Amino acid sequence: MRRLAPLLILVLAFAGCFGGSDDSSDRTSSSDSGSGAADLGMPATATKNTTRIDSSDPAVSAAAIARATYPGKGPGTVVLADGGDWRDALTASVLSGSPLRAPVLLSDGTDMPDATRDALKALAPTGSADAGGAQVVRVGDVPRPAGLKAVDVTAATAEETARAMDTFASGVAGKPSRTVIVTSSEKPEIAMTAAGWSARSSSPILFATHDAVPEVTKLAIQAHDKPRIYLLGGEDVLSKTVEQALAKLGKVTRVSGTDPTTTSIAAARLRDGAAGWAVDDPGHGLVFLSSKAPALAAGAAPLSNAGTYGPPLVLPADGSLPAPLRAYLLDIQPGYAESPVRGVYNHGWIVGDRTLVPLATQSAIDELLEISPVRSQ
Repeated sequence: MRRLAPLLILVLAFAGCFGGSDDSSDRTSSSDSGSGAADLGMPATATKNTTRIDSSDPAVSAAAIARATYPGKGPGTVVLADGGDWRDALTASVLSGSPLRAPVLLSDGTDMPDATRDALKALAPTGSADAGGAQVVRVGDVPRPAGLKAVDVTAATAEETARAMDTFASGVAGKPSRTVIVTSSEKPEIAMTAAGWSARSSSPILFATHDAVPEVTKLAIQAHDKPRIYLLGGEDVLSKTVEQALAKLGKVTRVSGTDPTTTSIAAARLRDGAAGWAVDDPGHGLVFLSSKAPALAAGAAPLSNAGTYGPPLVLPADGSLPAPLRAYLLDIQPGYAESPVRGVYNHGWIVGDRTLVPLATQSAIDELLEISPVRSQ
């Protein structure tokens, strides 16, 4: 837990500028009003086992996460993607993986939000030799930051942009990855799980529809020469026909659940070499996202490849904690027999304000992450 302290302090520093709800019904007691704990961002921003990025604005959240993951020396390269186009934003997540480990900042179309501009100035990217000296990678039709060397990754459609990003990422890495993620271009609440996974595994995100694999996606996969293909989504999202078409291009492993939450749990549990999270025991970071805000997943991607390396877990649109996720957190809850100071710990990043993740849900998550005594039988 000691290594989280600098990040916690930094995120608390941002609490005052976030646009989260401050309705008194979200507070646990009247003592939270006025000065004191509420002014410090607690419990809404920080609890014992969680840290909240307290904004529903994708650009603000991405800026906070970028500055939290780079609190000192800035990165070589920063990615700038359109927060209004969730598909382009998600494909950018692969650059948060090795070797660039670039934070993802978000624009509002062709407009540069103040939070993004301020983050770019604070991060002061130095340029990366792996990216040809580029300080910024522009994904889609986004602003061109003045005074910074930029490289553009864009195409006419989201599927073509995904292929262009894959090609760029392969060039940066010096070779194509041995794994790719194929997910839905139609279901953002399912596809958003791919962002953190892509950052963690350096696997590109490519798209298919329910019934077909676009030709541009097939061409992208062929460049990887029979890779491992992870198909993210159930047959109601990506049909058996899609799986069969992909099987001609590489070995396919379907990762799915019955909804966005259970799909994200399946990805978190996946045990498949370096590509899988294999989070089925205590002692991990976790990133909680709202299915209402898929673009937040791209900005949160660096949390999956830094710090506690947390897999993304998707909450339903109403912000509740569904039974399958509660059961999963109970399954990986830390325990101790003699002393908690000798145990392992879980930590949760809550990405979104209380309009996306209510305080009651954060409180329940905090309790389920808490290390607890194990009673002998």
